[in-house]
Amino acid sequence: MPQTIADRAALSKSSRPGFYYGYVIVAAGFIIWFTVWGIHQSFGVFLKPLLEEFTWDRADVVLAYSIVGLIQACLNIFMGWLTDRLGPRFVITVFGSLAGIAYLLLSRITELWQFQLIFSLTAITNSATMIALMATIARWFIKKQAFMTSIVQAGVGLGGFFFAPLTAWLVVTYGWRPAYAVLGIIALSAIIIPGLLFRRDPREIGRLPDGETMSTGAETRQRIARTQVGGLSLRQAIRTRPFWVLVAIFFAFGFCRSTFLPHIAAYVQDAGFTLTDGANVIAILTVSSILGRLSMGRVGSRAAFVAAFALTTLSLVWGMYTRQIWGLYLFAFAFGIGWGAQAVLRFTAAAQTFGLASIGLLLGALTFAESLASAGGSYFAGWAFDITGSYDPAFISGIAISLAGVVLTWRLKTAPIP
Repeated sequence: MPQTIADRAALSKSSRPGFYYGYVIVAAGFIIWFTVWGIHQSFGVFLKPLLEEFTWDRADVVLAYSIVGLIQACLNIFMGWLTDRLGPRFVITVFGSLAGIAYLLLSRITELWQFQLIFSLTAITNSATMIALMATIARWFIKKQAFMTSIVQAGVGLGGFFFAPLTAWLVVTYGWRPAYAVLGIIALSAIIIPGLLFRRDPREIGRLPDGETMSTGAETRQRIARTQVGGLSLRQAIRTRPFWVLVAIFFAFGFCRSTFLPHIAAYVQDAGFTLTDGANVIAILTVSSILGRLSMGRVGSRAAFVAAFALTTLSLVWGMYTRQIWGLYLFAFAFGIGWGAQAVLRFTAAAQTFGLASIGLLLGALTFAESLASAGGSYFAGWAFDITGSYDPAFISGIAISLAGVVLTWRLKTAPIP
């Protein structure tokens, strides 16, 4: 691909020993995840307003969220393949822009099928930004990979902390239609502009991962080269036991996250509190996930992975029984820490287990299972509520699956990388 003037300027600047362009990648990734996932996590804020205006069942509305998970499951492998071949800049800017278009269109919907169809477009953005970002960070950083991944993923926590209260204020003040329109404009600008800063690999700018220069010792260069090009292909990985353990771990993470995130605001309102209270619980949950992401990004051990799933289990037990607002805040805080830690550790575990040769495709395959769990969990919670009038079945299922996550992470072992 021909270099633009901006690319040549970035190359010149990035080649200086004191500057590493990988940090630009991390900053751009943070902004994108802040926007994409911050807005996506505000889905629950719209749930009650939509139910009040239209005569729709709760499960039918949340089905749109589940459809996103199903589409994302189908797209993740394709996005991984596309990222490996065309690079992250193309994938993020082209497919990432669809979320902004979708939110603009959602401000005009009048029928349930329109809501479900248009909201499903956000799945393309979710898949593109998640796979392209994580695969790119893995190529730009080795020693600092877990920590840099945690910084990017901190955007999820801060995004939810920012967008959930903002969305609630927009809905209460102006209505849900203007709220969707504003979110659409924000999404378009905050995804496309940072996306243009992405580059596939540090070798494009004459550097090695973690900011090492070409003058680095021969032994270090060889080690980095082996890490960058070595590893298992998807076909090789699926023949190993750790791959299927990771599939189950990704599944458990997806279920425990998406079964509750789209329903939390409604759960708080069902307990007798306001829409603003529900948005605040989401904000606490997402911002506390930053603690999990940053702390576990530095630790990055199997014991931390086990502890994260154990904390999720305890938080769900507490959340099922508490009926006080302070108790809901405590539930959100603990759940967020566990969720944030798992979010980082699942990606670094995959890269450390299978190497980087086909990391985009491997992450696509693993997140296929995660997205299926996300889709099934979110719809199951809405369906169970419509049948029983309670979220208890969802909590009980989440507790059981997070306990399984404790066992799975404890048994995870690194596969040999040629």
